[in-house]
Amino acid sequence: MAEIAAPPITVHEPRSPHRRAVRRFLANPSALIGLVLVLLALACALFAAQITPYDPIRGDLSLYVKPPSPDHLFGTDDIGRDIFTRVIHGARISLKIALLAQAASLSIGLIFGLITGYYGGLIDTLIMRLVDVIMSFPLLIIAIALVSALGANENNIIFALAFVSWPFVTRLTRSQVLAVKEMEYITAARSLGAPALTIMLRHIVPNILTPLIVYATLGIGGTILSEAALSFIGLGGADQAVPSWGKMLTESRAFIRSAWWMPFYPGMAILLTVLGFNLLGDGLRDILDVRE
Repeated sequence: MAEIAAPPITVHEPRSPHRRAVRRFLANPSALIGLVLVLLALACALFAAQITPYDPIRGDLSLYVKPPSPDHLFGTDDIGRDIFTRVIHGARISLKIALLAQAASLSIGLIFGLITGYYGGLIDTLIMRLVDVIMSFPLLIIAIALVSALGANENNIIFALAFVSWPFVTRLTRSQVLAVKEMEYITAARSLGAPALTIMLRHIVPNILTPLIVYATLGIGGTILSEAALSFIGLGGADQAVPSWGKMLTESRAFIRSAWWMPFYPGMAILLTVLGFNLLGDGLRDILDVRE
């Protein structure tokens, strides 16, 4: 009786987490759209001088409030400045402030969250009560008060926006640390005599970065809106000639009906950039979700 040959066994190599994440990202249309919008905004900020042919500060009164044309794609403002040039250069100020403020709040919140979550006790109570006090006030009002008291310049705006953001990062980090520090590998590291700093930096931080990255990406959009709000009310910096999207909206308030292009294009720049970071953040949250 003839023997029946067994079918060959195909061994599939396990997909690495990085490849799986990339495939899930490429299959997520909203995340791709967000990435394109974010990269476009970053490219405008980095290569503003190469993209635009005009001076963003000096104007030509002979070009007073001209509508969009082939020479001036977004039209001109009440001083004869090219709006397209100012929108592109405005990306530098808005993104610089948003990225630095978010990086500062992430750093401060990560440090405090690690300390409170790992050690607990009195230090946890003190820091978390401070967090509760700050979060009990309208955050934009706190930012306005800080910038008004310290002076309207970029450094103070970054400080104010970081000050109102770090409590959220602290609470998020603390909750993640409380969950991770009870894991078996943390207990094993303690039993082997590993210092607390080593445990936090080597074993805890790498395992809580995913939600922090997602929060930071989503938070950049909110920080851009906050910076635009501060600029809109005249707290956007000492040099009013330097373009930022919020300042451009302020300058165009008197021309909303007569020159629609003046508020429209900086407003669209804010909208698309914030939308890009929000879509990217939502996509990262879905892609990096280890439960799926």
